[in-house]
Amino acid sequence: MTYHVRDLGLALLGRQKIDWAFREMPVLREIATRWRTSRPLRGIRVGACLHVTAETAVLAITLKEGGAEVFLCASNPLSTQDDVAAALVQDFGIAVFALRGEDRTTYYDHIERVLDAQPHITMDDGADLISTAHKRGGATLSGILGGTEETTTGVIRLRSLAQSGQLAYPVIAVNDADTKHMFDNRYGTGQSTIEGILRATHLLLAGKRFVVVGYGWCGRGIALRARGMGARVAVVEVHPVRALEALMDGHEVMSMSEAASWGEVFVTATGNVAVIRKEHFLLMKDGAVLANAGHFNVEIDIEGLEELSVAKRVVRPMVEEYTLRDGKKLYLLGEGRLVNLACAEGHPSSVMDMSFANQALSVAYLVQHASNLERRVYRVPQEIDEEVARLKLSALGVQLEEMTPRQRAYLTSWQEGT
Repeated sequence: MTYHVRDLGLALLGRQKIDWAFREMPVLREIATRWRTSRPLRGIRVGACLHVTAETAVLAITLKEGGAEVFLCASNPLSTQDDVAAALVQDFGIAVFALRGEDRTTYYDHIERVLDAQPHITMDDGADLISTAHKRGGATLSGILGGTEETTTGVIRLRSLAQSGQLAYPVIAVNDADTKHMFDNRYGTGQSTIEGILRATHLLLAGKRFVVVGYGWCGRGIALRARGMGARVAVVEVHPVRALEALMDGHEVMSMSEAASWGEVFVTATGNVAVIRKEHFLLMKDGAVLANAGHFNVEIDIEGLEELSVAKRVVRPMVEEYTLRDGKKLYLLGEGRLVNLACAEGHPSSVMDMSFANQALSVAYLVQHASNLERRVYRVPQEIDEEVARLKLSALGVQLEEMTPRQRAYLTSWQEGT
């Protein structure tokens, strides 16, 4: 088995993290138990480009229990937990290519190593694996049955690829599952983003002017948690319905230019490029903190910040101080990459349990049905989404109400009224 990890001597620490995560992921545990017998992925090679965390490790182990051979690389240079990567190689025999802090060349080399394994299924968090496979073309693409995508950013990229007629195989948008985006994006991103900011800065959020750029599911969660910490929250949005929702949720709504001069802590969660730019940096208060909760490090215009600055230094781990020409200082967290993974440990295991259960069951669905699917982006099948929810509720000891026969008849009839 080939692999590239920091140090296999870290495996014991990584195994401890995996064991802890495993306790908090009962849905994946249930799937793994079923699959030890049924082995629905026997003979299947899965190539995965995901954040190499303890939670991802539980997913990889579950896929292996189902019979798959798993090849894993990082979907972000700063999200890898080196001890977890070591444990996956040493204790579970899973081929991992990931180093925390790897440079761009190494990052893409690791993606190439996963593709060299000629996977039948691709599993993405941001679509870099799929896009690289499409650039390769040829035999790499011809052997792929289908793929899954975890993030809003990745789904946007893949829908663009599909609309251009160039998507080479069917992809299931795991991010579109209700049991993913309503929980992972909102509660997971909300909590882990605040945790990353606090770990990096040790700031008191109570009373701070906190700006959330983007009010999708991630932005909603961040704003909710920031307000829960006592922050005064403002939202920047381009979509009128989301802006109205933010206003009625009790937040201020501003343009980015207004928010730049108002805010003290800024978090981007848009999936778009350069949403905080040069003109905004110039308006900000001395001491403003900048963080990104979107997938790629493009939402804050770091190049523009560099151009405006006369000095830069690291003042705390993962906190860079930029001094502008007028002496004002701005603080960038986690090099502008995902703050919850660069500065903390990502989402809690319990919420990733549902997201990764969708991943696992979608992989099994693709193995069974890919030959009948068109080359486009699909939602997670409703039966998978609902099964994940049922398994989670069962694990939490929650029992659902059941409709009576008369209630079912009432809901399917047009004849009954008042």
